[in-house]
Amino acid sequence: MSLFGDGLDAAVQKAFTRPAPKNAGPQMRYLVKQMKGTKAVAQMLRISQRTVERYVKDQIKKPRPDLAARLEREVKARWQPQIRAKARAKAASTGGIVIDARARMGYTAPIGSTDQDRIRHLTVALPPIYAARLFDAQEQGVSDARLQEIAAEALKEVYFQDGARRAGSLEEVRFTDIEHLEFEL
Repeated sequence: MSLFGDGLDAAVQKAFTRPAPKNAGPQMRYLVKQMKGTKAVAQMLRISQRTVERYVKDQIKKPRPDLAARLEREVKARWQPQIRAKARAKAASTGGIVIDARARMGYTAPIGSTDQDRIRHLTVALPPIYAARLFDAQEQGVSDARLQEIAAEALKEVYFQDGARRAGSLEEVRFTDIEHLEFEL
């Protein structure tokens, strides 16, 4: 489970204009339509092609929990791609992204400063450049650790250094032990 990747996806999903299908039959029909056939859906979900056909015809209505989770994840990943792209583009060009995090944060700074890590709850609006970096990195499939580094760099500049108005000698921000993380477009 990817904390940062899932958080970015959840933020983009809030921009959807219609809700994604909730029941197994409509979800399966949507995937069959998107992937242009039952065979591709069966391979993706790791079930038989006949099982997919039975869900499409509503002969099976309730999937087992692991299949239901995979089905929901795949539908949400493909739902309203144009709306998803517009929301990402807007955040990356003009809107920016808001990060709400409760985590252990500290920094490396010159001797004489109080740089001890402590739990902080921050809600910070990040500029569009960091939204673009986060979304680009997510699309490239980077690890959650790299997304966490990008978020730490953004917090360093926006929160700790306040756009180069203070703490100019700050070297590195540590962003660990995340208890809560949420993004908002």
